[in-house]
Amino acid sequence: MDQTPTDNPLTLKLGGEELVIRRRYEVLSIINDFFIALWFLGGSILFLYPSLEKAAIWLFIIGSFQFLIRPTIRLVSHMHVKRIPASNWEH
Repeated sequence: MDQTPTDNPLTLKLGGEELVIRRRYEVLSIINDFFIALWFLGGSILFLYPSLEKAAIWLFIIGSFQFLIRPTIRLVSHMHVKRIPASNWEH
């Protein structure tokens, strides 16, 4: 598989094991989606109890905010700032 410099695997040492994360932005997006699902599921369950309605609303607000993060992750995954090496042709 052809790897670009922006897709270098991230390796974390965990005791005698290594966790290798490839396609970091995609993994980050999946984790974000997982949390969105948890916030909305939690909010839906809390709405079953009238005394917890305010907490349910806050979970929906958090989940909705994370929906804004999703396109941000996708956009950042397509854009990378790269330092241009110094040139001998400077004026």
